[in-house]
Amino acid sequence: MIQYFAGIDVQLSRGCSWYVLDAQKNYVDSGWVRDQIPESFRVLFMSISGNDPGRIAIGIDAPRMPLQKARRRYYNKTDRTWTEKEKASIGRECEVVINSHRIANCQWTGMPEQCPDWMKLGFDIFLALKEFLHVYEVFPSASYKLLQDEILSYEICLKGFKNGVKDMLDASVAAITVYEFLQERGCEVGGEDGLGSIALPRRFL
Repeated sequence: MIQYFAGIDVQLSRGCSWYVLDAQKNYVDSGWVRDQIPESFRVLFMSISGNDPGRIAIGIDAPRMPLQKARRRYYNKTDRTWTEKEKASIGRECEVVINSHRIANCQWTGMPEQCPDWMKLGFDIFLALKEFLHVYEVFPSASYKLLQDEILSYEICLKGFKNGVKDMLDASVAAITVYEFLQERGCEVGGEDGLGSIALPRRFL
């Protein structure tokens, strides 16, 4: 049974912020990881979950993996179909869907050598957390858009906000996104290319 819902905001300059809620949407803990980041997150979440990787769900604000080859599938949002074209492009299919519906502007994932260092750090975090049963890619910018007309509350603690307000807020939104998704109020987009889906807090299709 999942008892904790965690969010990670991935970036390099200040380290990665993280935020944890419980099953009642109450604040549990938050902070920053700056050293040995992927392994530190594994240790942290094992501690919070009582060494039970099934008790915590984690949302990571970063792509799960790079492209394996250039994308040739293109999305038609009108009829929600995919077509093959000769022209190759970057971007995973989950990013294409979100951009096509103007939910948010994704930073396109490319081949491994094309990806910026913060994306590569995200790949490593996903890998380090592979033993956890509920790890999702989330996109706080999309969550803000989908939740903007709602009154959705959860407990906020300002611990750690001074070091990066937007980063910590994104980490908290990553946590509530996973919570809402697992309450079956959201949806996942993409994934048919085998490169991961993005979990959203609400359905939009």
